[in-house]
Amino acid sequence: MTYSAQTDFHHDQQPAIGILLTNLGTPDAPTKTAVRAYLKEFLSDPRVVEQPRWLWWLILNGVILNIRPAKSAASYRSVWSEEGSPLLAIGNRQRDKLERALQRLSGSEAGDSPIHIELAMRYGNPSIPAGLEALRAKNCRKLIVLPLYPQYSATTSGSTFDAIADVFRSWRRIPAVSFIDAYHDDPAYIDALAASVRAYWQQHGKPERLLMSFHGIPERYFKAGDPYPCHCRKTARLLRESLGLSEEEAQISFQSRFGREPWMQPYTDATLKQWASDGVASVDVVCPGFSADCLETLEEVAIENRDYFLNAGGSQYRYIPALNDSDAHIDALAQLLMTEITKR
Repeated sequence: MTYSAQTDFHHDQQPAIGILLTNLGTPDAPTKTAVRAYLKEFLSDPRVVEQPRWLWWLILNGVILNIRPAKSAASYRSVWSEEGSPLLAIGNRQRDKLERALQRLSGSEAGDSPIHIELAMRYGNPSIPAGLEALRAKNCRKLIVLPLYPQYSATTSGSTFDAIADVFRSWRRIPAVSFIDAYHDDPAYIDALAASVRAYWQQHGKPERLLMSFHGIPERYFKAGDPYPCHCRKTARLLRESLGLSEEEAQISFQSRFGREPWMQPYTDATLKQWASDGVASVDVVCPGFSADCLETLEEVAIENRDYFLNAGGSQYRYIPALNDSDAHIDALAQLLMTEITKR
């Protein structure tokens, strides 16, 4: 094995603390070529699609990558801005605000802080290897990895751990690593979620029902030991209780399934159609599993699912934005990180 050496390393360098803030990823541009490259990396991950590799290679390269990129590129263009994709733009703001929050909590000045944060995406850019190299260049001897997935799944946080371990295989010195695998029931996170819903209702009014929609996973992943659905249900229960809602007023669902096998239920689209046919007139949807708005929340949840509900007879459908870079969200993440920073 060839090890990656630091040619400018000095043994008297002052150690620092590095924080790798990660999220799923985004294509570099809203084009068919860029989206195809992104989807190929994402859907080639065996953590994401657990199928025999030879069979999935044929399906992915023979069918999906010849059909899906053009459609997905059009969807990305509908949410793209001058800053790029929403996920990346929001991620950059989260990183900057977190850095300032941690400086304040640690009592250090900008430029003199021993805490450094890098944003990295599991798929696409900025990459995990690039983020880790940037922290190594700053002599970060302690590394805290915070995947921005409140609920753990092997498909997200587990895959992030894999990517980091792959990088470390070529490093001579491995830093002390703390991996925050989940924060689905963290009180500050729940409080931030509840505050965002209350603030939205104060401005727009309260609907008949609140739907808490999470990204789904196949049922067999759960049966094999993935705790993700349990984490989602606990988050949903804590949020419902914090808002003082009944089980009928606030319910959970799972979105974004594909393929023929059963995924975790109830399904978001089916739930919305059923509610509308049952006479529910107004619905708000919140996605507590998303730390930042992205194509999935802005296009699938906010637009596509709205059409399902209204076409089935509903009258009012609204999407409550993700926590993004709100002050309450940043404060919750900063508290989570400070707990790890101060551990001995």
